[in-house]
This record gives sequence, structure tokens and C-alpha cells, in this order.
Amino acid sequence: MPSDATPDPFADPLKFGQRVQIHRERRGMTRAQLADLIGLSPHTLKKIENGQQQAPGLEMVMRIAEALRVRDLADLTGHPEMHVDLFVGPGHPRLAAVKAAIDSFPLAAPGEPPRVAHMEARLHAAWSARHQAPNHREVIGRLLPDLIRDGQALVRHADSSAQRRQAQALLAQAYSLSQFFVAYQPDAALLWRVAERGMIAAQESEDPHTIGVAAWLLAQAHRDTGPRHFDAADAVNLEAVRYLKPLLPDADDNVLAIAGALEFELGYTAARRRETGTAWRHWDQARRMARRLDPDYYHPVTSFSRAIMGAHAVTIAVELRQGGESVRQAAQADEVTIPSRPRRARHRIEEARGYQLDGQPDVAIATLEKAHRSAPETIAYNGYARRIILEETESKQAARRRRASELAVEVGILAA
Repeated sequence: MPSDATPDPFADPLKFGQRVQIHRERRGMTRAQLADLIGLSPHTLKKIENGQQQAPGLEMVMRIAEALRVRDLADLTGHPEMHVDLFVGPGHPRLAAVKAAIDSFPLAAPGEPPRVAHMEARLHAAWSARHQAPNHREVIGRLLPDLIRDGQALVRHADSSAQRRQAQALLAQAYSLSQFFVAYQPDAALLWRVAERGMIAAQESEDPHTIGVAAWLLAQAHRDTGPRHFDAADAVNLEAVRYLKPLLPDADDNVLAIAGALEFELGYTAARRRETGTAWRHWDQARRMARRLDPDYYHPVTSFSRAIMGAHAVTIAVELRQGGESVRQAAQADEVTIPSRPRRARHRIEEARGYQLDGQPDVAIATLEKAHRSAPETIAYNGYARRIILEETESKQAARRRRASELAVEVGILAA
């Protein structure tokens, strides 16, 4: 290895502070940026990195892991016994079959492709199942291989440009559904293939709504890769917003909703940057767009609706580290029921983050228990939920420690 190469964080004997510095620099973060994210002064963080201050307690270690998006806690601590995947859930049993369908590109296939109406009905049923089933990854993982193969077949057999555009729109839907399945599983390269192929199929469809959905998902893929990719996420979002803007005066609910979802995503990324005014400005713009929707409308992919704006407010407050505000927003959001089980569970996780920030760990654990009852496969793959649960298994309060440990076993973080 060249002498000027970045040290290997897995090589011993590296101290905790050295590992923090290596991961921070690999993320392209300054010491001041990381210090702001975890609630320390840059001076204190420097002392930790330089070994002048001993490694912090588990709560701060978990905060650092969250901020640096360290996937395995052992990579940060250097202790193999702390092997915990934080931001990657367990590989789903159906991941291999879905991956095989995504990676396969047959140039010819015997027989006739499915009828368009049949494909549309199957996709509609798949999206409904994703929102209604507590084990939604299992359900859509079972459906995805055939949906992907049939979508590809429709494109190959299209006889006209109009048929090809229609087929590409359906294939883009299949890829969008795939991204929900693949996300937070141990195959980042597969996630990127799905996101990019979905965007290509959407552009080929020339359908504004399909393009908006693909952009929404591609932007999330960029943002979830880390702070160095926030600008790329914004670029995708802004391009899609500009593309849809001329259509909005006469747009149907689907186009209006995806435009609103993209607007909120700009606010979400701003909140991750700690840009308070910008974050709430985009949230407010998204709320105005949501108010133009029918009260009972619910977007089938993004969950954008009037009902979701309260949950989005909780997310903004949490990402801005506004504990009291997130709790206040959570109280308001709970007045509205979110129809989608996984989205409802995700909202509970965001609420739990808010309660944790506000110094209410018992309420945070109780809220995560609600998330688990709503959609076990959502909480099992969510790094923030896993962090809170694992942190509270070390609580000095016996009742809280026992409750967190029981939940950790149910979620699959700890063995029974």
C-alpha cells in the first residue's frame, strides 16, 4: 500500500479516535461538521480523535456511528464483539431472487408478453400489498422477480413508440417497487442499479408522473449515501421540480403529489445540513401543495398526502435536532392516521428519535414498540431504530433496559 494511502480502519492497533477520524475523512466531513451533528464542540472532538480524551460512552458512540453512517459498530470501536449492522438490515431471504431478476437481461424470450392491463393490475396489487402487509418486504419480494421480467418483456415486444413508452412506464414502476425492497439491505451496488434503471425507464416513458417518482427515489439514493452526496440529491430533486412546475396549474393529483413529495425532499436534505430556514420553507411549500389534494388522496408510492405532512414536520424537527419541536409536532401528527403500515411505522421511528432527543427514552422505546407492531420489517431495517434500541439495552434503569432488550430480541438485533 502506498505510504500516503488512507489507513485501514480495520487494522490494529488503531484507537477509537483514529477510527472516527478516518471514517470522518472518508465521508468528506470536516471536524466542525461532525461536531455539530453529534452535539460536541470541535475542540472536544479533536481531543477524542487525537486520543487526548478517552473514548466516550455508548450513547455518544452511537451518535457518531449515526452521523458517519458507519454500517457496523465494530468498524468504529475495533471490538469484534460489538458487531452490529446499524444502517443495513439483514439480507432478506428473497434478495437473491430479486437480484437475479434485476441483473438478467434476456435478449429474446419465447411466448407472448403479459397484457398491459394485467401488468397494471399486478403492479397496483403489489403497491397495495406493500402498504397493507406488516411483512411487506416478504410480500413484494415474492412478486418482484416476475414483475421485473414481465416488464422487460413488454419493452422488448413493443410494436410502436406509444406501446414502448407505456411499457417503459410499467417497467419503471417495477424498478421503483424494487428500490423499496432493496433499500437498507447489504447490496449497495444493486440499489444503485435499480435507481438508475428506474430513471432511464422513466425518461423513456416520457410520462411526467413516472419521471417524478424515479427522480424522488434517485435523489434518496444519493442523500442516503452521505453528506458528500447531498448536492447530487438536490440537483436531481431541483431538476424534477423544474420539469414538473409548468404542469402544476392543471395537474392531476398524482402529478401534484409527486411534485409535493419532491419539494419536501428538498426540505429533508436541508434539515440534514442543519439549514433550519430552508428546511421549513420547503416543508411549508409542500404543505401548500398537499392542501390542493383531495382530503382522502394518498400517493401510492411516496405516501404524499394531507395526512403525511404532520409526519414530515416531525422528520424535519428531528433532523434539525429540535427535540422539543419534534415532540410538539408528533402530538399534532398523531391526530391523523397514516394508511400505509410501513409509512406509519417509519413515522413512529421518527417520533421515537424526537423523544430520545427530548430526553424521554421510555417514551421512545414505547413508540418503537408501536412501530414494531405496525410493520416489523420496517423497524428491522431502520438504522435509527436499531441505534435507539441498542443504546437503551445499556440503560442504568433496569426496567428500561429489560424492555429495550426484549424489543431488541423481537427486532432481531440481539439473540434470544
